[in-house]
Amino acid sequence: MSKKSDGQPRNVTPPGAIDLDAGRRAFFRNVGLGAVGAAVLGSSLGIPSEAQAQAIDDADILNFALNLEYLEAEFYLRAAFGRGLRDNDVSGQGELGPVSGGRRVNFATRQVRNYAEEIARDEENHVQFLRSALGGARVARPRINLGTSFTAAARAAGLIGPGQRFDAYANENNFLLAAFIFEDVGVTAYKGAAPLLQDKGTLEAAAGLLAVEAYHAGEIRTVLYARGFFKQTFLISAARDSLDGPTDLDQGIGTAQEANIVPTDENGLAFSRTPRQVLNIVYLDEGAREGGFFPNGVNGQINQ
Repeated sequence: MSKKSDGQPRNVTPPGAIDLDAGRRAFFRNVGLGAVGAAVLGSSLGIPSEAQAQAIDDADILNFALNLEYLEAEFYLRAAFGRGLRDNDVSGQGELGPVSGGRRVNFATRQVRNYAEEIARDEENHVQFLRSALGGARVARPRINLGTSFTAAARAAGLIGPGQRFDAYANENNFLLAAFIFEDVGVTAYKGAAPLLQDKGTLEAAAGLLAVEAYHAGEIRTVLYARGFFKQTFLISAARDSLDGPTDLDQGIGTAQEANIVPTDENGLAFSRTPRQVLNIVYLDEGAREGGFFPNGVNGQINQ
């Protein structure tokens, strides 16, 4: 059975009568976007042209990935261990920024705590690996917001009301939903970068990073599915999809009747995101130059 990109298998009615179009309209309205913003991307949603690809090199692509790994590492390390990246793992080219928000989660189950700790160690290793591979070309950690950005994302998705606050660290369920915001984005970002990488060794390393991010995403999606968070993940997925332009890519975790742990297209393949699509999501605004989880933008050549 093929899957719709809203994450619901065809011929299965999702419980709760979730209105995807209404969710998208609410997302644009809550984040301050209008019809013009929804139509901006156009042809930029495809794989970059040959001329565009030649304007950047493998180091630029790895530095773009490093920005995302900084974000994930800082989130998971704080949630799992109550600390961030070491001082010697954050310096580099561009402006070094602070991290606001984040604290250790009081996990209710040993299982989820173990998952969080494992992912945190993996993400810290990813940062160290990319920094080592880039050498003197590596970018510094940009300014990162791990506090109010989650509230903005949750409000825009319709998880909470206008006057409410979403605390990603209040309990393990909130932590899992916050992790869901990131994980699928990392997988699709690495896949989207694959056609742009020129060196086979770099491509092999990126494939290894993608595989680990996919394991993480599957882990988070599976736990959320087991806990019945169908509607919440559907709303987050719809919000991300609102920032992907006219395409309908993102997928939730399915329904109680049928799981969608692995988001694929009709060929059983994972989909890709362009750098612009990724930035739209982490900036929480389509076409933005900064904002959301990166208040001052990301460092490196690929930043807009």
